[in-house]
Amino acid sequence: MPEIHPIFVFEVAQAIDLDLVERLLGGGSARQTFRHRGRATSFFQYRPAPLRISQERASLAIHRWSTEPQVDLVLYDFGAASVTYQLQVGGGLEELLQASVALSRTDLLRQDAHARVEALLKSVAGAVQQSRVAAFTEDYTLFGMRENPGSGTATAFCDAHAELIARILRPDAGGPSAEEIRNATEVRISFGASDVTIVDWDAAFVLDPDPDDVRAVLEFANVQLLEMRWLDLQLDGAIERSYQLLARPQGLRLLLPSTASADLHQVAELQLESAVMLERVSNALKVFGEEYLTRIYRLAAARFHLGEMDASITRKLHTIESIYQKLSDRAAGVRMEALEWVVIFLIAFEIVLSLIHG
Repeated sequence: MPEIHPIFVFEVAQAIDLDLVERLLGGGSARQTFRHRGRATSFFQYRPAPLRISQERASLAIHRWSTEPQVDLVLYDFGAASVTYQLQVGGGLEELLQASVALSRTDLLRQDAHARVEALLKSVAGAVQQSRVAAFTEDYTLFGMRENPGSGTATAFCDAHAELIARILRPDAGGPSAEEIRNATEVRISFGASDVTIVDWDAAFVLDPDPDDVRAVLEFANVQLLEMRWLDLQLDGAIERSYQLLARPQGLRLLLPSTASADLHQVAELQLESAVMLERVSNALKVFGEEYLTRIYRLAAARFHLGEMDASITRKLHTIESIYQKLSDRAAGVRMEALEWVVIFLIAFEIVLSLIHG
């Protein structure tokens, strides 16, 4: 039976103490780990492992489908949270398409996810630093089937139904062209004959008898995407404020140590917070080797352009560093010039005193 897993990712805090959250909740939570297919290695794992919290609530109706009562929330130590729902869809790909269209036309799940995250943060407020639920989210939908309805391989099934799968992944595309179909379904990977994962920008199609780890990898890639988008937005604001500090007329302000130090401290704090956030997000998943889950992560990272976003963030950090250095050099230069004038004044004062006494 086809199933749908809508995922909503939020930026919620500066940092979260997951151990303390576990103690505060007392139950209903567990650290998320990966099981490995084929040859197991230790080169694909979280550090530290995020905390998955299961909640039982009333089902939500989406057209003629309803969500399962259990909803999973995942907290990450670097301040992100994801909320995952599940819908069971009877029939085949045609009904999966109808459900995809219905999901694209409602905001009900996003609003519910936002309310769940805010309620959870309030219940564990002592474990959360600088709690905030950012206005924007990263939404992703995982469409899946655990059994291959066809008689051939999973890849052959997807090739035979490429247009329908493309419409499921992109429900607003209408009647897609051949190029659109190819673009939506070309990024794919398989471990064996019975499974295939197709990764698109806003959704993925997973035909797999055991898809849990694949879904977890795609979920984490979306968490990284949201965090990088958030960090990029914060850096834009930081650069703008840094430029304002650099362009502000200084006059005698720089002669006051507290004023110059405050400007430098503000820029340095922006730079440090951004660098720490990038480091924590980038290193939250330990990825090495050519294990299957590693290949899926790299495929998703390429599809989401995480590498380009990382390079953009690094350039902006260097820009802030450059502004900090210019502010520091200017403050030092003005103070050195002021010190020279003080020395000249003292020398002149000594000469005047000697002439008067002479």
